[in-house]
Amino acid sequence: MTEVNRTPRIGGWTRFVTARPRLSLLVALLLTALAVVAGSGVADRLGSGGWEDPDAQSTYATKALEREFPASQPNLLLLVDAGRASVDDPSVAAEAKRLATRLAAERGVTGVGSYWQSGSPALKAKDGHEALVAARITGDEKTAGETLDRLASSYRGTRGPVEVRIGGPVAVRHEMQTTIREDLTRAELIALPVTLVLLVMVFGSAVAALLPLGVGIIAILGTNAVLRGLTEFTDVSVFAMNLTTALGLGLAIDYALFIVRRFREELAAGAQPLTAVGTTLRTAGRTVLFSSLTVAVSLAAMLLFPQYFLRSFAYAGIAVVLLAAAAALVLLPAALVLLGHRVNSLDLRRLFRRGEPRQAGEGGAAWGRTAALVMRRAPVFAVATSVGLVILGLPFLGVKFGTADDRQLPSGAESHVVQQHIRDGFPGSPGGGLEVLAEGGATTAQYAAYKDRIADLPGVQRVDGPLVEGDAAYFTVLPKGEAVDDAAQRLVGDLRAADAPFDTKVTGTAAVLVDSKHAIADRLPWAAAFIAVVTLLLVFLLTGSVLIPLQAVLLNALSLTAMFGAVVWVFQDGHLSGLLGFTSSGSIETTLPVLMFCVAFGLSMDYGVFLLSRIKEEYDHTGDHREAVRFGLQRTGGLITAAAVILAVVMVAIGTSRVTNTKMLGLGIALAVLMDAMIVRSLLVPAVMRLTGRATWWAPGPLRRFHQRFGLSEGGAPTAGGHAGPAASQNGPGQPEREAEGRDRDKVEVRG
Repeated sequence: MTEVNRTPRIGGWTRFVTARPRLSLLVALLLTALAVVAGSGVADRLGSGGWEDPDAQSTYATKALEREFPASQPNLLLLVDAGRASVDDPSVAAEAKRLATRLAAERGVTGVGSYWQSGSPALKAKDGHEALVAARITGDEKTAGETLDRLASSYRGTRGPVEVRIGGPVAVRHEMQTTIREDLTRAELIALPVTLVLLVMVFGSAVAALLPLGVGIIAILGTNAVLRGLTEFTDVSVFAMNLTTALGLGLAIDYALFIVRRFREELAAGAQPLTAVGTTLRTAGRTVLFSSLTVAVSLAAMLLFPQYFLRSFAYAGIAVVLLAAAAALVLLPAALVLLGHRVNSLDLRRLFRRGEPRQAGEGGAAWGRTAALVMRRAPVFAVATSVGLVILGLPFLGVKFGTADDRQLPSGAESHVVQQHIRDGFPGSPGGGLEVLAEGGATTAQYAAYKDRIADLPGVQRVDGPLVEGDAAYFTVLPKGEAVDDAAQRLVGDLRAADAPFDTKVTGTAAVLVDSKHAIADRLPWAAAFIAVVTLLLVFLLTGSVLIPLQAVLLNALSLTAMFGAVVWVFQDGHLSGLLGFTSSGSIETTLPVLMFCVAFGLSMDYGVFLLSRIKEEYDHTGDHREAVRFGLQRTGGLITAAAVILAVVMVAIGTSRVTNTKMLGLGIALAVLMDAMIVRSLLVPAVMRLTGRATWWAPGPLRRFHQRFGLSEGGAPTAGGHAGPAASQNGPGQPEREAEGRDRDKVEVRG
């Protein structure tokens, strides 16, 4: 009994974060207010592109064409609808020419052309009732968006005998940015109150429930300020704001859940608030530290890719993870010291239950029984869950990669309607052709011979040009099929391999896709190796085991199969498209699987670290492997499931977006975290750890000594609950008295 009541020594970190708790919270409040000011207007500075490789041949050619031949790269299209009349009707033609002339005189607009000026059949619909005016709005994305806002109302709508709708890449980007901002606001309005209700259900106490939410809001506001600062130096994608909200709420709640739950356990066991905070930081705090590092490592892998779309998610993800961890490890302990036992105040659940309220440390018996059942039938559960996950992932074998286009937007969005009219009603897929830039100068005969040569290539419908300007020229090549199908991608390779007496560069939608796929394939092995190696090292430092890190990486990867299978089955193949409200393009944007893997893998490791740290803590105390696994799941199963459900709610709120990529990201990751928490952590991990037995904790002598010197693990000084004790050997059988002590303690806790 003396051991139970002994007060542990308060460590340096605990003294640091609890020495001036009121001052710490005041400073945090001031910094949060500054973050609100610094991060204001961040959405207006974010871009909606970033899928292309900046060092690719297609990127060079696109910039050169924009500079030398602005009319070759129109980003604004006016769809002129003559109704029942023909576009060649004199009154229609006169009005369309007036529109084109007025547009050419607008500030920030260049390269205006139209069907009525050029007579090009590619600019006239096959039914003769619609035709196009094409132009280029100059400047970067922000400037182009401002120009479009200024012009749109003057050209959109009924103009004499015609109806005008606005489309083109600049309109698609601008409408996508606006839609994402609106959807993000709606997602936050959905996620915050639902999350608060779930937290009250988990904690009972309204006071305890507000703490994780506060940590999440601080992390989100801080990350917005970081992103605003980054826009001064580099491009950042608007899609990154969705990840900021999702991870800011999700991870902050995870970390705060873990810390508050452990703090309440220590209070329930008789510890004083300051002592309870010290034990919590030594145990749950170290787990949060490791968890945040593993998530940050997974997200940091996206920095290895050249596309700023992926790099943006790394910027946002790393910032929000580190801020969430910092708030959980610095501000939350200060708040807990001030609250003390009042953290259990306002227990709303007592309104709906009878009898005495259960303490924070009680419960979990069902999870303990689940772990015991799984370990008794370990081979069955290991095989059944593994095979099931593999089967769910099989649709991914049929994945087709494509590019993000207007079909990301709702079917009623104006720019989507315009592009769909062009796809369905215009010949030769205007805007989807390939451009061949020729540099170095040539004779008319050489240009003509080259044109004939590429016109004979398989898959070429028509070649237009050349248009010559000094020593540069360009040809437009229209493929026979879709703009980015397999034939168009093969045509890119054929064009680049064609002999020419001058330097050639190929660009266009299919060329950008080919270059993007090449860039990802080139960097993907390095990114995967980076994630695997650093994750293995971090989990080894936490556990001191050689086998557990390998298990963690492999089982985490296996947990993502359902997500990837569902992404292809739903978003590529179009199943449930009516229910979910999106238009399938028949492909998956090339960068999305990389992004979803990095995010979902990091979140899975988050839950894995929570479970493994508690198992390791118990194994160190008792030396009983099987009981440690059971006790670890008993103590964390409900917590991990609650955290996963809350994170899934946030991701589903993000998944209500009208932009398909955001919908795919939100719903896909929601599925991944639920599968990981409810299948992998609850069934597969205990089954595999039972099969590997005590070998789970083995490490060779040099690595064991390395871990003893540099590793960090939960445990240490005795706590008020009597959970501490001398660490068991990682290679020996453990001391019988500690095993019996652990079993006796478990029996008491299960009855609770």
